[in-house]
Amino acid sequence: MRVGVFIGTVGAAPDLEGQVRQVVEAEEDGFDSFWSAQILGVDALTLIAVAGQRTERIEMGTAVVPIFVRHPLVMAQTALSAQAASRGRLALGMGVAHKPTVEDRLGLRFERPAQHMLEYLTVVRSLVDKRSVDYKGEVFRVNAAIDLGDVKPFPILIAALAPRMLRIAGELTEGTITWMTGPKTLESYVVPRIEAAAREAGRPRPRVCVGVPIAVTDDARAARETAAVVFQRYGQLPSYRRMLDVEGVEAPEDVVVVGNEEEVEKRLRRIADAGATDLLAAMFPVGQDEKASVARTRALLKSLVGKI
Repeated sequence: MRVGVFIGTVGAAPDLEGQVRQVVEAEEDGFDSFWSAQILGVDALTLIAVAGQRTERIEMGTAVVPIFVRHPLVMAQTALSAQAASRGRLALGMGVAHKPTVEDRLGLRFERPAQHMLEYLTVVRSLVDKRSVDYKGEVFRVNAAIDLGDVKPFPILIAALAPRMLRIAGELTEGTITWMTGPKTLESYVVPRIEAAAREAGRPRPRVCVGVPIAVTDDARAARETAAVVFQRYGQLPSYRRMLDVEGVEAPEDVVVVGNEEEVEKRLRRIADAGATDLLAAMFPVGQDEKASVARTRALLKSLVGKI
């Protein structure tokens, strides 16, 4: 399982320069990848384009860019530009977001999200792979071509939790990105569905990129109490609520990975055994000395690169 750093889900994210420094530091520390959530701060694809100029090796992914706010032509153009700027190290993660976000915050209609994703993805996939598209669907009608020079295609992943989304991910993408999804759910629900869809479509085994909050600490109880506050909203969003129900737990704090070094490593190996190909580690602080807390977690994760 590849080990990556995941930001944007815990606390206030730094400005663009601060996030670029985080990418540089992640590469220096030997991490396989760096992932950024697209919420209301720095644009994740802009971050990758800038950080790509100051790094050499690390893969950089979006986890995830909401599709309702960008036309698929704009998404393809921006992503290809970020791919060129990063010299071929982009992993484009996309998602439909959530009804409260789309309707209450953006004033758009959150209708038929799976169909919207299927058509959106079809358009983006064609533009990325072929640089042109002529598509007429129920949601989108796009006839366009783009010219960005010799930029190679990149992995496309989608946030897929429901059965139809997992089928779409397996048939049309390189994999899925999960959040608030435990090992039982990965093993019994997510991985079998996406792998079956990929096999039927004649595609390679898909990536399963698992985003998970992590804290290395000697006080697991305090860590879960912190997680109950920090991640409380995820237990109320229907897509994540379903994953918690499949896992058989009550709340987000029940799927966070906390404990001492030995305990956290054991939990991460369980996630790898459940079928995860990539770990997206969202480190969160516990206790009064937040800097030391995160440093301890980071030290363990660094030591596990290439070993789990």
